[in-house]
Amino acid sequence: MLKRNVGTVDRVIRILLGVGLIGWGIYAQNWLGALGAIPLLTGIMGTCGLYSLIGVSTCSVKQAA
Repeated sequence: MLKRNVGTVDRVIRILLGVGLIGWGIYAQNWLGALGAIPLLTGIMGTCGLYSLIGVSTCSVKQAA
């Protein structure tokens, strides 16, 4: 299981951004809206691969080992 590294505010922003991008892509009939799946999925899962690579965490709750 992946470690959570995305905090609550960060998750909400990612989900809203993802839904917005997907909605814009559908409205504009543009495939670039598919990029909204990235922030949407990272927001839903609570993990970000890029954050893991650079050692960043916006999650305030520490997980037990």
